[in-house]
Amino acid sequence: MDRRAAVLLAAALGLTASVLAQGPRRDGRWEVKMEMDTPGMPAGMPPMTTTQCITPDEAKDPQKSVPQGRGGRGNEDCKVSDYKQDGNKVTWSMKCEGQQPMTGTGEFVYAGDTYTGTIKMEGGRGAMTMKYSGKRLGDCTK
Repeated sequence: MDRRAAVLLAAALGLTASVLAQGPRRDGRWEVKMEMDTPGMPAGMPPMTTTQCITPDEAKDPQKSVPQGRGGRGNEDCKVSDYKQDGNKVTWSMKCEGQQPMTGTGEFVYAGDTYTGTIKMEGGRGAMTMKYSGKRLGDCTK
């Protein structure tokens, strides 16, 4: 997978994961750091940090806000299944179709105003692991 495709996919999956895994997470403004490990990719790809605001409704119903597609690239479509919450841990499976079909799993563990998690994806161009850490920065308006 070339670097540009990997960055686009990682950004979209990062958004998907952070929106998806809101079960025990509180609403508010969150800073999310994502580190990606893709065998065969050049070392030294820097971590990506984003900030997002989660509304109370989004925090209550995480699956209704899962974005479709990967970075707005045409008809590629990612579907979430097997979403489970057990205490402060959420897990799910994902299947993406389109030009670069992939399947994967995710697991996030929450601890009040922080969380950590991992998403593992595999497709025709190889495997990738994305590690996440998030922290709540405070309230926000959306």
